[in-house]
Amino acid sequence: MTISSYFSNGACDLKGLATYLDGLDAQARIAASTSLNGAQQAQLWEAAANAAPLTLGHFVPNNIQPLQAIIHYGKNSLPLFTKFQKRFCKAEAAANTPNLWGYNEQVLKVFTGPGYFVCKATKPGDLDNGGVVIDYTDEPTGKAEGWPTFIPNNKRLSRFIYNGTKDYMRGVSQHVSIGRASRADKWMDNWFVLCRQA
Repeated sequence: MTISSYFSNGACDLKGLATYLDGLDAQARIAASTSLNGAQQAQLWEAAANAAPLTLGHFVPNNIQPLQAIIHYGKNSLPLFTKFQKRFCKAEAAANTPNLWGYNEQVLKVFTGPGYFVCKATKPGDLDNGGVVIDYTDEPTGKAEGWPTFIPNNKRLSRFIYNGTKDYMRGVSQHVSIGRASRADKWMDNWFVLCRQA
């Protein structure tokens, strides 16, 4: 079996896919999930509509200390430069928030900026109720050691990519999630899959 085996006739077998992904080792799981094309990502998003809501612990497990970076390997549905990482950490204790901080690690960040975000629980009135939203309209007040210099998302080329954007997330398996981008509270035809490093 390959990951493509769980996609047919425009639909995705989410339960079978989750079992398959959970049975792989970390490197194989990353390789499989980041092989999905745009059409498969859109199908996976629809299949995950009734999945159990995600928690922030999916992105940074509860046993991880504040400001310790956790990497999620990603692939988006854009035509070019599809591979990237989203790096997350728990906020420092002094921030007194359950929200996570993070940024995007990708080959064009020198031009586009790091795309810093706050990852938080969804709330009533949001576009989706999958449990978690990655919010580029909210700025973290700190970052993990070694992360790049903070650049606001309304500056430089960041304003064309991250400004006004929120990524809504749905659960797929123990390590994998599927996201869809929105801007100004309207859906965009842009999906991406994330796989936590461990």
